[in-house]
Amino acid sequence: MEFEFYQLTSAGDRESNQDYMAYIINDEYALLVVADGLGGYSAGDKASRFFCQGLLATADYSKRIQENPVATFAAWVDAAIDKMKLLFQDDEVASKAHTTCVCLFIDSHRVLTAHCGDSRIYRMNPKEILWRSQDHSIPQQLLNAGKISEEEMGVHPDQNQLTRSINVLKKHHPEIHEYPAIQKGETFLLCTDGFWGNVKQTELLQLAQPASGKAALGKVAQLTVLRALGRSDNVTVQWLRCL
Repeated sequence: MEFEFYQLTSAGDRESNQDYMAYIINDEYALLVVADGLGGYSAGDKASRFFCQGLLATADYSKRIQENPVATFAAWVDAAIDKMKLLFQDDEVASKAHTTCVCLFIDSHRVLTAHCGDSRIYRMNPKEILWRSQDHSIPQQLLNAGKISEEEMGVHPDQNQLTRSINVLKKHHPEIHEYPAIQKGETFLLCTDGFWGNVKQTELLQLAQPASGKAALGKVAQLTVLRALGRSDNVTVQWLRCL
């Protein structure tokens, strides 16, 4: 497998950036993760950072993916949360610190995803958005019930009302899925709500076109900040294409 990969993050209009991202790309697999911290500056910043670091620190699970892909990926994420707890040590903010997450694992046989909260994974080819992860949020429930449109989700007053998040107490669990292997020309996008909230579906699809790349990704990220009119959340996005 050969990949083209870019990532970027920005504080947007916030004083601090509580998003975090990390990745492993080698000859055997690609692992991407994006997290959006919740619970105040110190708590949110640490939650997102420690979870991502925990996922990379437990990467030995990649050697067991072939045995039972979904169960192994779920165990991997669970181990990352255990590592996240260790990184907090005795910090009193740990129990109040939450984060969203989107995790993507790709090898030559399959695609695995894990997500919790309203950060997203999009799978696209040049013709269409094949799918996106379903948010764990009130607006997603309203969309599923036919009460709002896809375009209204990012500006809905309950946009920040989540139904699941990652925390050391493990009250919620991420949603795990297995999909067919990546195809040449397909693009994956992992992002926080600060990115997708003000981006149109047609603009997302532009990022899946053969000529798109780092410059196009940067332009869309700038556009989503400008559209927030001075109230932009942190903006974080990872872009990966199979060549």
